[in-house]
Amino acid sequence: MRARIALVGLIVLAVAAAGCGAGGDTPSILDKDELVIGVKPDQPGLGLKKRNGVYEGFDVDVAKEVVKRLPGQRRRVRFVDAPSSERERLLRERKVDLVVASYSITPKRKTMVGFAGPYYVAHQDILVRQNVTGITNVRDLRGRVLCNVEGSNSVARVVEELEIAANLVPAASYSECIEKLKTGSVEAVSTDDLILAGFAAAEAGRFKFVNRPFTDERYGIGIHQDDIDGCEAVNKAITQMYQEGTAKTLLDRWFGKTDLSYTTTVPEFEGCG
Repeated sequence: MRARIALVGLIVLAVAAAGCGAGGDTPSILDKDELVIGVKPDQPGLGLKKRNGVYEGFDVDVAKEVVKRLPGQRRRVRFVDAPSSERERLLRERKVDLVVASYSITPKRKTMVGFAGPYYVAHQDILVRQNVTGITNVRDLRGRVLCNVEGSNSVARVVEELEIAANLVPAASYSECIEKLKTGSVEAVSTDDLILAGFAAAEAGRFKFVNRPFTDERYGIGIHQDDIDGCEAVNKAITQMYQEGTAKTLLDRWFGKTDLSYTTTVPEFEGCG
């Protein structure tokens, strides 16, 4: 009988230990001394990895400001590359704690990862060369030569959702699109305005915005789905950034030299959980 009791006790302890282990594998960002944050490495103005390995841009600064405002101890921050195709995997495999990488909140993505924010509501717009005329809104892209980035939803919104028959020229990335815009291989590039603004700022005076947005792109901070406390803390930090004027300062720093019309009021949050 004692042997059976001892055996049952060992089983109970093993189950309890397994449960603790599972909980230990899913800590909140609030429990960590260092946070690994995924950002874009190739988007000027948003997330750009310099030759010395240092990341810079609006998203990078937003991430730093959010972490600085989280409750508890001071935390170290380490940035890593988070290309668009890798963002969900990085979060789900816990390679990163947060993703701040022009990451639009969509119903499909919300089934895979959690989101805090949004920290900014971008809008799809159009960038053209300074000397181009006749493109004043998205309808004017009919018959024009438009750059089409593989895997991007932006052109699909133009040619499929709005049924505007533009002539598409393929490209592997928006940086390639910008090169094609420089040389005249395409007449326009259309995607999120902050992405376009970053490239415009890097090529001061060469391009201009149409400034006729036609979508809402709610940029969220990707987080693990089970970290509700962390998500709510990030939302509070974003609110503080706007209330203190820090968000406006960052927008002015990275996009103030372009003709982009950007907003400086706190966005309406999606809610956590």
